[in-house]
Amino acid sequence: MHHPFNRRQFGLLAVAVALAPVVPAAAHHGWAWTDNAPFRLTGTVEQVYVGNPHVTVKVRAEDGLWHVDLAPLARTLRAGFNEDSAATGDEVVCLGFRSRDPADKTMKAARITVNGTAYDVYPNRVPNI
Repeated sequence: MHHPFNRRQFGLLAVAVALAPVVPAAAHHGWAWTDNAPFRLTGTVEQVYVGNPHVTVKVRAEDGLWHVDLAPLARTLRAGFNEDSAATGDEVVCLGFRSRDPADKTMKAARITVNGTAYDVYPNRVPNI
């Protein structure tokens, strides 16, 4: 009987299948890249992306254009934030933690407030600032 896989190919396939769940988890950067100091960003919405892996908002602030990561899609939707929650030109305040690299205009928001409506995408991480 002829087998479609030899032992080496089967071993490689087994390793690939075993590691498959690890790759997306490793690619998800969590909070390790953020500074420990709470951060507040105020500006206007330039662009909104509602999708995977994270919902993102581009915010025009006094010092330039910022990239704001919210939570993964399902969590952000549970917080009430969806494609109708923010539009270009809306006033926005983001509370969370900025990148450890001061030259990088990127932050991870625990709360985003759009035109006075707050969405806590990470309620247990919203800083008191």
